[in-house]
Amino acid sequence: MKMPGAQRYRSCFLLLALVFRFGTAAEVSIWKVDINSTQDAVFRKTLYANTTIFMKFQGDTGSCDRNLAYNISWYLRSSVCYNEVFNTPDNKAMNMFGMEHMLKDGWSGFYSQGYMYFDNCSSLFLPKVYYADFNPYQPLSSPNSVPSNQSVVWPDKPDISAVAKAWEDSPYLFIVKVLPVFRGIEDEDMEADFAFTMKVEMKGPHDYSSPADWPLMMFFMVMCIVYVLFGALWLFWCACYWRDLLRIQFWIGAVIILGMLEKAVFYSEYQSIRYKGDYIQGAVIFAELFSALKRSLARILVLIVSLGYGIVRPRLGTTVHRLVAVGLLYLIFSSVEGVLRVTGGFYGTVALVANLSLSLIDSCVMWWIFISLSQTTRLLKLRRNVVKLSLYQHFTNTLIFSVVASIIFIIWTTKVFKLVDCQRGWRDLWVDDAFWRLLFSTILLVIMVLLRPSANSQRFSHSPLIDEDDEEEEAKEPMLNEAFEGMKMRGSKPDTNGSQKLLSKEDEDMKWVEENIPTTVADVALPVMLDEEEEILKTKMERSKME
Repeated sequence: MKMPGAQRYRSCFLLLALVFRFGTAAEVSIWKVDINSTQDAVFRKTLYANTTIFMKFQGDTGSCDRNLAYNISWYLRSSVCYNEVFNTPDNKAMNMFGMEHMLKDGWSGFYSQGYMYFDNCSSLFLPKVYYADFNPYQPLSSPNSVPSNQSVVWPDKPDISAVAKAWEDSPYLFIVKVLPVFRGIEDEDMEADFAFTMKVEMKGPHDYSSPADWPLMMFFMVMCIVYVLFGALWLFWCACYWRDLLRIQFWIGAVIILGMLEKAVFYSEYQSIRYKGDYIQGAVIFAELFSALKRSLARILVLIVSLGYGIVRPRLGTTVHRLVAVGLLYLIFSSVEGVLRVTGGFYGTVALVANLSLSLIDSCVMWWIFISLSQTTRLLKLRRNVVKLSLYQHFTNTLIFSVVASIIFIIWTTKVFKLVDCQRGWRDLWVDDAFWRLLFSTILLVIMVLLRPSANSQRFSHSPLIDEDDEEEEAKEPMLNEAFEGMKMRGSKPDTNGSQKLLSKEDEDMKWVEENIPTTVADVALPVMLDEEEEILKTKMERSKME
């Protein structure tokens, strides 16, 4: 098999790194907003049908103004376009409050709105309030048409503190406005002084989990089980052949353990959101940092396998410093990117620098992998090491398959999620995060199978006696051929046709006596003793190799 040049794949991996989509933060279902100077709030979430929205208000009744009444209105809007809900800034979303038409022709959705009036803060802070019935939801009309009066009425009554209910699986935009009103006072210049906390909950058929996050939670659960099986299988192989373990096999075991812990941490995060509605920010930051560490070590693993560490090369030498530098750079920038994403600062300048740096590092790593594979495969071909060459050919085929699969997947995601005016395929967004994790798990499985511990593991390890001798013979062989080219080698093969030099009869007799008649007893015993010592030395050497 001909090893493809690294230059062919450089542009592919540059595209792969630049378009690579990092996972987004999970959707929470419980918000607490302080209402004082900020009197408007915008909430975004994908909801299941029949998901109920609750609103509760908390505050100190002793410090509130008894002359203030509160008019709280809300507006719930669904859309088939994921980008309309999640890519609209808050200031533009507030302008959509009460809108009865869609933003563009061809888009569709429904809306519902209502309001609640409280005479004073005491009634606002009651622990249990039966709010008014749901307002019926209506379909959004075309931007240039008259709003439709068609509505669908919910037959059931709301639960305690419930204000709205989702009517279909869709992305939703929920906007709340709080308007304080002075009772019995007509002075328009008076400023309302109020402060309380508004709590919004959205709970559906799968508790607080959303339809966009539910498949990803199931994916992390399955991958956690898969990595547990990976770890059990690798531990079994290592226990059976612990005498023949290679240094590269310890790296593989470390990456398996980190991958298992990473999937478990992310699964616990989604489980926390499902049952509690929110996550602990410190735990999510820890999960992102742990994922960054695992991804950094995973790239180093693929690099050292491509470099032939422990298989073709006994040590990495000065390459270790470059590996450590690349791993640390990737760890730092991926940690910054992950922390900014979960804390809400993903759109700043620092996040842009982190993303571009990660893209550049990933491109360099992929280019380095194929350069190293090309050099390692070429060296094994020169040494005519068929066993190791077959191993690296299978590994190269796996990486080529990953490149092709990545390019196909990037084209599909770009067509479905990015180069569209209306993102209707929001249910498949979880695949954009799961694919890259699944792809690396596949590469890790291939590495496990190719470099698994076995009774013949030492045939893949670097042997200085064999490899260096082969290299020296290959270097000397052309020189010998050139030096003796055109010269006739004499005495190398006996002539069977009588052309050999004749010996005199006396010389032949003396030679027969020296070869067949021993002069002393030592001459008889010495060959046997030498053979025994040679056999003993050979046995000791074989035992030392086995140990």
